[in-house]
Amino acid sequence: MQELSLKARALRWLSQREHSRLELRAKLLRSGGDGPIVADVEALLDELVEQGHLSDARFVESRVHVRYARFGNRRIELELRQHGLVPDPELREQLRTSELARAHEVWRKKFGHSATNAAGRARHARFLAARGFSADVVHKIVAGDHDNESA
Repeated sequence: MQELSLKARALRWLSQREHSRLELRAKLLRSGGDGPIVADVEALLDELVEQGHLSDARFVESRVHVRYARFGNRRIELELRQHGLVPDPELREQLRTSELARAHEVWRKKFGHSATNAAGRARHARFLAARGFSADVVHKIVAGDHDNESA
C-alpha cells in the first residue's frame, strides 16, 4: 500500500473536520515514516492557508459552534488556547452575554429542579464548574437567580 503524501494526509484530515494550524502541524510532523522536515510542513501549511483549505478563523467558529451549548466560557477558551488560538473580543463578548442562559439550559437538562439541601447544591455547582462556567454564573444558577436574568 502506497503511503500518502504530506499534502494528501493534510487534505484528508481537513476534509473530516476543521483543524487549527498548530494541530495540523503536529499531526503532520508525527505522521509518516521518514519524519517530514519541519520546513516542508511549514511550507505546506502556508500553501493550505493561501488556498483557503486551512483557516484558524474557521476552526474557532467550528469549535465554538460545537461547544457553545454544552460548555462555559472558561472551557471553550481553554480549548482554543490549547490550539494556539485566542477568541476575538467580539466572540468573547458574545460568549459572556450568553453564558448564564447556556448554563441554565445545561443545568435544566441535567437536573431539572433546584437542589433541596447543601449537598445537592454542591453537586450542581461542581457539575457546572466542571463544564467551564464562571463562578458567578454557577452561583446564580445554584441559588435560583437564573430566572430573573436569563438571555
